[in-house]
Amino acid sequence: MNAIITVVGSDKVGIIAKVSAFLSEHKINIADITQTILSGNFVMMMMVEMDSSDISVDEMRTSMNTLATEMGVEINIMSEKVFSAMHRV
Repeated sequence: MNAIITVVGSDKVGIIAKVSAFLSEHKINIADITQTILSGNFVMMMMVEMDSSDISVDEMRTSMNTLATEMGVEINIMSEKVFSAMHRV
């Protein structure tokens, strides 16, 4: 299963490092990533592959919410199928 992760918040050192370290710890592969700074706000979107993951999407959401609070950002996780359906024209 693939998932889309978005991270939004004030730009600061270590956001990409902390998110990618968490993913690596749980054997979640980053298939694609884009990030930018918009008016001082950090915005990142990742497509991740969860086939080898040692945690479920729900467990990942809970852990990522804790990480987001620690970093002062917002992290959202959505299945790729749901994301695609929401953005289909």
